[in-house]
Amino acid sequence: MEIRLRPELAELIKEDVQRGCYQNVDEFVERAVFLLHEQEAWLAENRSAIATKIQEGYDAAERGELMNPDEARAKLSAMRRSVGNDSQRR
Repeated sequence: MEIRLRPELAELIKEDVQRGCYQNVDEFVERAVFLLHEQEAWLAENRSAIATKIQEGYDAAERGELMNPDEARAKLSAMRRSVGNDSQRR
């Protein structure tokens, strides 16, 4: 399989390989494809739940049930901590 990359993408890959993150370009591409595949699979599995959450948020906003920026940041921080704790348990 032949893949053609824009020069700026090729340069990003080259930088990561030179930093020592990957042994070679093939390893970089393998990891990138795996991560993208995992992300796409997760999105496909959760598409309905994501759409439901978006609709719930939109409906709440329509009703005037909004949170201020500080509340939103605090909630996101708590969610990140929760996700981090879950991944550490595995």
